Amino acid sequence: MANHSDHPSDVPTASSGDSGAAGDSPWSAAVAPSTAELLSQLGVDRLWLLRQLDSGRWSQWRLDLAALERELGQLIDQVGERL
Repeated sequence: MANHSDHPSDVPTASSGDSGAAGDSPWSAAVAPSTAELLSQLGVDRLWLLRQLDSGRWSQWRLDLAALERELGQLIDQVGERL
């Protein structure tokens, strides 16, 4: 039996449920989100990734994903400071 948390719908994304032609923005049919909204969503996604790593998911990629999570956190902080 598959683990429910492995289902693709568990992955938080701004484009969940959206579809479009290749290269289209997931927000092309709606108003584009502000930079602050994008930063907020990135922060939420970063926390989700951190929780997944802390729970032991993707153990074979844990070090690489943890480094990516740290870099994403630094990027979010830097952009937030410049706004």
